[in-house]
Amino acid sequence: MRAQWVRRSAVLLGAAAVVTGSVTAVSAPASAASRIDTVVRDSPKRATAIVWSESMHKMIPVTVLRPKDTSKPRPTLYLLNGAGGGEDSATWAARTDYEKFFADKNVNVVTPIGGAFSYYTDWQKDDPELGRNKWQTFLTKELPPLIDKEFGTNGRNAIAGISMAGTSVLNLAIAAPKLYRAVGAYSGCARTSDPAGQAYIRLVTGTRGGADVTNMWGPLNGPGWRANDPYINAAKLRGTKIYMTTGNGLPGPNETLNGPQIDGDPATLANQVALGGLIEAAVDQCTQQMAQRLRQLRIPFKLTSRPNGTHSWGYWQQDLHRTWPQISADLNR
Repeated sequence: MRAQWVRRSAVLLGAAAVVTGSVTAVSAPASAASRIDTVVRDSPKRATAIVWSESMHKMIPVTVLRPKDTSKPRPTLYLLNGAGGGEDSATWAARTDYEKFFADKNVNVVTPIGGAFSYYTDWQKDDPELGRNKWQTFLTKELPPLIDKEFGTNGRNAIAGISMAGTSVLNLAIAAPKLYRAVGAYSGCARTSDPAGQAYIRLVTGTRGGADVTNMWGPLNGPGWRANDPYINAAKLRGTKIYMTTGNGLPGPNETLNGPQIDGDPATLANQVALGGLIEAAVDQCTQQMAQRLRQLRIPFKLTSRPNGTHSWGYWQQDLHRTWPQISADLNR
């Protein structure tokens, strides 16, 4: 079903481009290797690359925001969505001003559409509900050279993500040393192999029809979980600029009827305060533990602890705005 969704999305994107943009067919090599199949020019500043992932055997749409000035190669920020993987309405494009924010920035911003509830990792086994997930391979090996070649980047990368992907970006940086100059983890839990971390992951992955998390990293408490625990493997982040953000879960300035995404709806506000508050409180504990671990290892990092705030998009937009100047400096130093 998920493979059908991606193929259908690719077809729809291509069809829409006939009306609203231009489509460039990218010549594919004779082999069945990963490749960019089609590039849809949505607008002068935005393109959608339809990428064949050999590891997952499917097409994956990837949104690319282009730099303000393309006269010379520019760096790339890989910006990941949360648990929905960009397959729902909870996305950077739908919930934030990210396209407007980056309109005057000289950076390529790359966001894959897909990977819901996958933790953007390589699953050990195909899951009956989530299918085949080899997102670590896709994001660290397959996609970057294709983006670099197609869009003429300068090869300097950073990666950031929220919620579920706030965990993933740390693991991706650990798995691919020197690929990313900086990593931004916004409201992500850096603990995955302890009981609390496993319970959180089971809650996230179980949202999609009860996916079996043992298909991801093997038996709970096994070596696969420890190998994918950023807290345990934090020493491998040495040399990468690290930016983490978190709230404490208590209602903050966005928790009002006029707050971002609330739209005057009391039910939405209540859910954000209750569920969003509970999730962010747990995430805060994970993040503070990760900060302490990095201090012990004498690895530099920047932690922004919001005085209050829940697990919600208004704060992540602010996190992106606040951390971007430092990430930009890392990409351009």
